[in-house]
Amino acid sequence: MPPPPAGRQIAHLLATRTALAAPLLLLACWTGTAHAQVEPPASPTLSDPAAQAPDGPPDGPGGPGGDHFMIGVGAMYAPVHHGADKYMIQPLPAIDIKWGPLFVNFQNGIGVAPIDTEFVTVGAGLVLADGYRSKDVPAGVGKLSTGMGARGFVSLRQFGFEATVGVTKIVTGSTEGMVADASLSYPIMVSERFMLMPSIGTTWGDKKHNNRYFGITQQQSLASGLPRFTTGSGFIDAKAEVGVMYRLTDRITLGASGGVTTLMGAVKDSPIVEHRTRPFGLVFVGYSF
Repeated sequence: MPPPPAGRQIAHLLATRTALAAPLLLLACWTGTAHAQVEPPASPTLSDPAAQAPDGPPDGPGGPGGDHFMIGVGAMYAPVHHGADKYMIQPLPAIDIKWGPLFVNFQNGIGVAPIDTEFVTVGAGLVLADGYRSKDVPAGVGKLSTGMGARGFVSLRQFGFEATVGVTKIVTGSTEGMVADASLSYPIMVSERFMLMPSIGTTWGDKKHNNRYFGITQQQSLASGLPRFTTGSGFIDAKAEVGVMYRLTDRITLGASGGVTTLMGAVKDSPIVEHRTRPFGLVFVGYSF
């Protein structure tokens, strides 16, 4: 689920125009399906945040549709699982790569975007699916292994906004099932070097996903002492986030993002949920080639 605390999940928190957290591809075990749900808008690439400023180049590397390559390091501060009381600091790589239709970033993982124009991007990729460690949930519940999901998405850009809708089918490990996400973002170029990125988003999960992540089976109930819990399909959470990005030099970019996630629907009543609403944050530094 939502990928960060997976992250998103894993974590957006689009192939080339992503929210501040979108390029953080969590190759580690960040819970939250693809908190991939750190989702985004019609923003400049992390490789060159000034590329879409009024005086920036309209095309070419770093511009709309331009190839770029950015790598770096970052850290996420988030709950160990959705609704947890305990937090952890998770080191992660910061990756934002586009080479023709191919991309690597946080929100959409590793994949291809055959349609990528000024107004619309359509693509598909492989992303991490959420999980949690046995030590982060009550004894007897057991761990939920991290898996892999196949994600398809569509991003629409107009009037400075970007709306993204994605669907992830979890194919290995983790919760199985399916998760859908939607987000709306609006990048603000404060200056040639400084960008502000507010965004909102929500996540929906099917019955299989929600029960595997939040449910307590009869066996788990006997082992843990928690009441048995089952749920159906429905909305999982809603999120509000603000990111900032500063181009320190032509090659080095600094970024930070913070927000709040609130669980919704029946999943908020799960015995593993200790807090319905929890904040999260991340920082990173990236180098563009």
